[in-house]
Amino acid sequence: MDLIKYLIETTGFVHLTPGMVVMWIIALGLMYLAIAKNYEPLLLLPIGFGILVANLPLAGLMTPEEGLLWKFYHFGIQWEVIPPLIFLGLGALTDFGPMLARPSLLFLGAGAQAGVYITFFAAQAMGFNIQEAATIGIIGGADGPTTIFLASKLAPHMLGVCAVAAYSYMALVPIIQPPIMRLMTTDAERKIRMKKIRKVNKLEKIFFPVVAALVIILLIPAAAPLIAMFMLGNLFRESGVVERLTHASQNELLNIVTIFLGLPVGATMNAEVFLKPEVIFVFCLGLVAFSVSTAMGIVLAKIMNLFLKDKINPLLGAAGVSAVPMAARVVHKVAQEADKKNYLLMYAMGPNVAGVIGTVIAAGIFLTLLQ
Repeated sequence: MDLIKYLIETTGFVHLTPGMVVMWIIALGLMYLAIAKNYEPLLLLPIGFGILVANLPLAGLMTPEEGLLWKFYHFGIQWEVIPPLIFLGLGALTDFGPMLARPSLLFLGAGAQAGVYITFFAAQAMGFNIQEAATIGIIGGADGPTTIFLASKLAPHMLGVCAVAAYSYMALVPIIQPPIMRLMTTDAERKIRMKKIRKVNKLEKIFFPVVAALVIILLIPAAAPLIAMFMLGNLFRESGVVERLTHASQNELLNIVTIFLGLPVGATMNAEVFLKPEVIFVFCLGLVAFSVSTAMGIVLAKIMNLFLKDKINPLLGAAGVSAVPMAARVVHKVAQEADKKNYLLMYAMGPNVAGVIGTVIAAGIFLTLLQ
């Protein structure tokens, strides 16, 4: 009998808690959204599975020094390896041409970061400490890797919650943004057609990542890991002489590090950490941050139109969040609802990629001031 009792006690079944079961439900919900709804499946699927296995008793996957997923987390995220590698792949996939063709659209990417700073102060007012508030605020940029990068430095205990919130809002861009866009623009504004943008030559595209890396890193050294890799990936793409490196950055490398990012991020969300009232506030504040970023981008576009001879479509301001290319596609779709011949996708990519840079700069400022 003692042997049977011992064998039973070595199974996970007798150590299950209600909180673990709740986390299973959350994990299955994320996996459902990834598989059935195709919402950010590349991240939500491994994150969901990471949550599931991290809440299995006695598995020890997140046991410090020994657990498999702990090793992924420690060497990949705490050592700041995986987020910069994600940015290397993103840079190799990014075309800065639309932004360079009309540099004024760069301001829309910067304006959309207002939600980050507004939410930062709101989170502080709600009782979060200054490091936690900065981590929550960065969710407004809708940039998962940047959120993870900042959280791992300022508030590691909030990494999983903030990462899931950021990727959830990235996935829900087609649901969250359109009502805000319609509310803040008139039908006539949504019908504004942009003038044809100039063609950006190859030399400009090659110089941009080099110059951008120099200027941004000199101004905000704390942003160096993400900006350096982002611009290197783009230089691979635009140089045209390292096709193998470009292809590897866009595909094999990006796919591999995405796996090793999602699993440990999900695994940080055990029941003891996640099932707290503060988590609900994080998700609510993240939604506020994302919504304010969308709204402020549109407001800035309208302000710019007061001084511009060639008016810009205010919807482009909503593309200033970092959800690339989802936000740009949503802008294009909403514009076509008003005018089927209004093609904004190419123009929307300008503020969209500018938003990526803006969010990284915001994270760098937080790190400089708060770390």
